[in-house]
Amino acid sequence: MVPILATAFATLAALLHVYIFLMESVQWTQPRIWKRFGVPDQATADATKPMAYNQGFYNLFLAIGAIIGIVLFWTGDAGTVAGIAGRTLVLFSLGSMAAAALVLVTTGAKYMRAALVQGTLPLIGFVLILFA
Repeated sequence: MVPILATAFATLAALLHVYIFLMESVQWTQPRIWKRFGVPDQATADATKPMAYNQGFYNLFLAIGAIIGIVLFWTGDAGTVAGIAGRTLVLFSLGSMAAAALVLVTTGAKYMRAALVQGTLPLIGFVLILFA
């Protein structure tokens, strides 16, 4: 049961980070998106588009790492190279997601909600993968 819950949370975390990628790298200059990120106006959204584009790809790469790790986790037994690599990759990806949420908190209290959204699923998944 724990492996199923662990990979379910890891999958949800990965999907969330794919969604964040889409918002930052694809839809950034749409008002409904930049307003969600607290950007004050279209000019600022346009000016920060390269930064958001780059940041979005970080989120995508973490999501891809988690997905590949989940696949390896389920295709390999606990002591096999695939199983060990899968667990390691999932832990690294989820740990990086959770750590990024912690960094977000250090930028100001107004980012607490965003950090909780970004970091809760990966943190739960990380802890569950440790026990899976």
